[in-house]
Amino acid sequence: MTTPQAQPVSDRVWTVPNILSFVRLLFVPVFFWLIVGPEADVAAVIVLVASGITDWLDGRLARRLAQISRLGQVLDPVADRLYTLAALIALGLRDIVPWWFVVVLLARDGWMFLVITRLRRADYAPLPVNLVGKAATVTLLWCFPLLLLSAGSGWVATFTAVFGWAFALWGVGLYWWSAVIYTRQAGPLLRSPT
Repeated sequence: MTTPQAQPVSDRVWTVPNILSFVRLLFVPVFFWLIVGPEADVAAVIVLVASGITDWLDGRLARRLAQISRLGQVLDPVADRLYTLAALIALGLRDIVPWWFVVVLLARDGWMFLVITRLRRADYAPLPVNLVGKAATVTLLWCFPLLLLSAGSGWVATFTAVFGWAFALWGVGLYWWSAVIYTRQAGPLLRSPT
């Protein structure tokens, strides 16, 4: 069995996947405003679902159209982090999630910022995202709309609260586990003489 060849990474900016990522980025403030401004929760969930679909689609198109780019490799995780940050802050401001939940997730991002900064100072590129990190992001991006819908009333709110918190707690665990994996991968590089 042969393994697929890695596709080349280009310096192109204007590719279909990058345009989708730019559109995703443009909707981050819209998403945040929908939650904290008019509290249009259903509209915010629609924006988040559309973001998730375009996230999946930009990666698929990048591979299928051979349009993998350095910019796309940066835009995609930046968009994920910004949606996560916007959702966390907005849900905290609305008292849908407790602030300890926000702090635990932001502390993980702070830790990862320090590790990546140290890698860059040692002239290493950021390490590839691990599968646990991708699973954590997907799990958290599932929990946010469910928790947002739990702010309502009735059986839908009860149902979404149960599943939203299940995804949230799994997401926190996976998020930190991915940070441990990434840190363990970075450790030998940072300890080796440059």
